[in-house]
Amino acid sequence: MTTEERLAKVERKLAEAKAQATRAKRRRRWLLVALALGLGALSLVWASAVSAPSAEAQGAASGRTVRANAFILEDENGKPRAMLDMGAAGPVLSLVDENGKSGAVLRVGADGPGLTLLDEKGMPRVVLGVVKNGPGLGLFDAAGKMIWSAP
Repeated sequence: MTTEERLAKVERKLAEAKAQATRAKRRRRWLLVALALGLGALSLVWASAVSAPSAEAQGAASGRTVRANAFILEDENGKPRAMLDMGAAGPVLSLVDENGKSGAVLRVGADGPGLTLLDEKGMPRVVLGVVKNGPGLGLFDAAGKMIWSAP
């Protein structure tokens, strides 16, 4: 094989390598474009899913005020942990443990405000309230029997 033939062979291999590199660059560009479009579409879907149930999207917000009949606060697993809603007698705030049991309930009704602390079985153990006659406090045992009260 002559030097010219060897040189021609090396030039052909270099040209093939350059063509392969160009094709690889084009594939990478198309892959990046497809990835960017996919991420853009995914972010649009996520943004619409997050904003769809919001009060502002439903026209209930005015400036910084949000108006609703109920709010549910969820933990990172989607379990309700606090609920604020309008009950029949007035507003109620319930704080819930990781098992879904109410631990504290704060109410404001026609007879006055009240706070109830419940045990793991849902039984009231401490009840604090303010009625027309004045404040009241009640302590209960596990069976629900009042063990101490103050008018």
